[in-house]
Amino acid sequence: MNFRLGLSQLTASALVLAIAACSSTDSEDSANQQVLMDRASVEEVVVTSARRKHAEQAAYVVPQSPPPVILPESQQEKYQDLEPRQVKLVREEPVSTFALDVDTGGYSNVRRFLNNGQLPPKDAVRLEELVNYFNYDFAGADSKPTLASDDDFAVHFDLSRAPWDAERTLFSIGVKARELPMDEVPPVNLVFLIDTSGSMSQANKLPLLQQAYRLLAKQLRAEDSVSIVTYAGSAGLVLEPTSGDQKTKILQAIDRLQAGGSTNGAGGIELAYAVAQQAFKKGGVNRILLATDGDFNVGISDVETLKQRIERGRKSGVQFSALGFGMGNYREEMVEQLTNVGDGSYAYIDTIFEANRVLVEQLAGTLFTVAKDAKVQVEFNPARVSEYRLLGYENRRLNREDFNNDAKDSGDIGAGHSVVALYELTLVGDTPRVDPLRYANDSESNAAEAKRDELATVKVRYKKPGEEDSTLKQWHLAPQIKPIQEAQQDLQFATAVAGFGLLLRSEPLREFDYEDVAALAQLARGKDTSGDRAEFVRLVKTAGALASAQAMPVTNQPE
Repeated sequence: MNFRLGLSQLTASALVLAIAACSSTDSEDSANQQVLMDRASVEEVVVTSARRKHAEQAAYVVPQSPPPVILPESQQEKYQDLEPRQVKLVREEPVSTFALDVDTGGYSNVRRFLNNGQLPPKDAVRLEELVNYFNYDFAGADSKPTLASDDDFAVHFDLSRAPWDAERTLFSIGVKARELPMDEVPPVNLVFLIDTSGSMSQANKLPLLQQAYRLLAKQLRAEDSVSIVTYAGSAGLVLEPTSGDQKTKILQAIDRLQAGGSTNGAGGIELAYAVAQQAFKKGGVNRILLATDGDFNVGISDVETLKQRIERGRKSGVQFSALGFGMGNYREEMVEQLTNVGDGSYAYIDTIFEANRVLVEQLAGTLFTVAKDAKVQVEFNPARVSEYRLLGYENRRLNREDFNNDAKDSGDIGAGHSVVALYELTLVGDTPRVDPLRYANDSESNAAEAKRDELATVKVRYKKPGEEDSTLKQWHLAPQIKPIQEAQQDLQFATAVAGFGLLLRSEPLREFDYEDVAALAQLARGKDTSGDRAEFVRLVKTAGALASAQAMPVTNQPE
């Protein structure tokens, strides 16, 4: 428990300030809790400080909401097999290249498991989606927002010792996209592609979907267009392209949706693209928003064929995003891959609060991309770094040559989104995981030694909206390492989330357990106006209790 001992050595004044801040927040939140519970309609949910208190207490059930649905363990959910990132030797492979990813569905899916008293399957735990669920503003970071003169987004860097291993150092790359109010988003052509098959009949699927889409519909403007396509056995057009100011017509169409039949997802996708082209807005946002539990079991059902169709749609100017619902047969591995190729993102909607977060609070970022095909390339200096591994991003890895290939599809960043990538480094002088070579190339060593004041070179490429040629930015970074207790607050919190993910994936951590995660996250909680960080602390404690119960030996009771 060395990490917790380290925390206890913080100055008394810092502790007093932290306790005072928490006490003030808790008393304010308690006073507002009843306001939320008295709401008459879930559609009028406003995320206030009551939501923060609600998050801390794990309720996540509002008036008129159905009780949580707990299904048996014989679920048919499918996740992409993820092999943990392997340790790389800098002298053999000094360059790491990957696409940035703003998907957050993995976090709310993990939350759903924990709220139902289960530890999630290991392959359901995507580290980057856990870390990137949270908002980071990098306030107080040593690095300055110097990426783009037009303020597309800023990049920040930070270094600290890993709390789980004194021989490892964490290197953080943080990206923060510019905020964009909804009234500045170009006209939107939105096609709701909705799964109305029989598997969607449960309360946490189509009924929750309808509540979520009613929230979204109320945000649309007169210059926007919305259509509704459903699929279940055969695809159908429920709502032709309709102006966003015709709220009654849109809401009535949403209310008419009913679940029944088997799933013909491919037929629905074909019709959705036809409708999207019919209402296409040149210079605007053209996007299909799929809502499903992922059970594509009729028609084109293999992922590769669907990906090819969505790629053709992307090249015609129509992006593809998705919302996942429900449990029991959730096909996360399919939904995530389809949105990757469709220049979109996916989120998992487990509560009306998550719907409000994605479709109201973050609507501009959900719809509008400020940086297209964003990718990162890091070259580590062997005079400073002997080993590295990227935490997460297992299915976003790119070849080295892909970085300079503008035709290579990569990740997209929406307005206001923040993205964090964490590397675990072994610095020269620390104990390596892999024995060094006796006969290393001395000429290469001398060249690296000449730039000993540099830890790494980081390059970022991205395309601005409407442009086909990428913009390149790069930095040469000096090693400035702090203990985690003194690191910038957002790095502390991202580190806690990454450690949480590693524990859920059963990766061995020397000196870091669920209690340590909760302690670090609480230290880095900050203002937490949304309540997301407080909720995270609660989920960590839940996971710790479940893991402890799972580890308990079973004793035979005397007859």
